[in-house]
Amino acid sequence: MIEARGLEFRYPDSDFRLSLPEWSVPRGGRVALHGPSGCGKSTLLNLVAGVLVPQSGSLSVVGQDIAAMDEAARRAWRITKMGFIFQDFPLVEYLSAVENVLLPYRLNPALRLDADARKRAVELLDLLGLADKGARRPQALSQGERQRVAIARALVTQPELLLADEPAAGLDRARTAAVMDHIESLCSEFGLTLLLVTHDESLVDRFDHVLEVGEHTP
Repeated sequence: MIEARGLEFRYPDSDFRLSLPEWSVPRGGRVALHGPSGCGKSTLLNLVAGVLVPQSGSLSVVGQDIAAMDEAARRAWRITKMGFIFQDFPLVEYLSAVENVLLPYRLNPALRLDADARKRAVELLDLLGLADKGARRPQALSQGERQRVAIARALVTQPELLLADEPAAGLDRARTAAVMDHIESLCSEFGLTLLLVTHDESLVDRFDHVLEVGEHTP
């Protein structure tokens, strides 16, 4: 699913350097990118997503060489192959829960909003215990329900790879466990590969593989 060899990335005018000599993620694997703030976890996630491009080395994700694609090709590929979950779970307040799940189809012309997509959105909400909440707007949902809507939105396009950036940051232990349980359950249900950024030591035991991301300076 992911294979890196000799990967190097630097930000301009910065001493920051991300170096990854060798790294691979199997299809269907659950991998945590772990380390303190500022160590490069989100940078690596953005490289995998094709938002950033390595300056040297190779990075293959879902069968594609990141550096070999131009920006437009990477964007189109990202839309069809990846789902994203962020720590703040942003929802559009004037849309219903099911409309929020379907938001990727309205934002990306490359995706076709058809009856199958609508059915999938309803089924995902059902799997997440929100079968009776599809018509409600975000202000009528609890924080936990809003989080589950955002998780459904990340999966509605049927991605092969799910990228999550600190999805439980700022939550108490019980809510963190609930978010992780939902993510892991759906990844197992649909055979997804999960790559999750976290600085939380208590989460790493949940994963098949843990990459300790380090920061290197010249």
